Amino acid sequence: RELIGLFQHQAQLWRPLLDPRGDPQTWADACHTIKGAARAMGARLLADACSDAEALRNRGDARPAEIAVRLNEVEDQLSTALDAVARLDYDLAVTGAFKRSKAANS
Repeated sequence: RELIGLFQHQAQLWRPLLDPRGDPQTWADACHTIKGAARAMGARLLADACSDAEALRNRGDARPAEIAVRLNEVEDQLSTALDAVARLDYDLAVTGAFKRSKAANS
């Protein structure tokens, strides 16, 4: 659950920086950080989307529309990953509460 909380916190910090109109170094740094957190959580599609966006920054000749599409994909995958993590966190909380209740009744 600690890893889940860390991932959720990282997403809150870095998500606002995924602005295609913003500084390319800023959104690339956000993608890089989210990519690492995504890999730690096993969110492969999110990590791949971040890698693709980072590659645009490294390439240096990407058009604004292309950047916007890639960062929207990162946003979409981040939302999907956060939904999955929230469900997992809930399931772990319920399972833990059930185990504690069962042990108390024994």
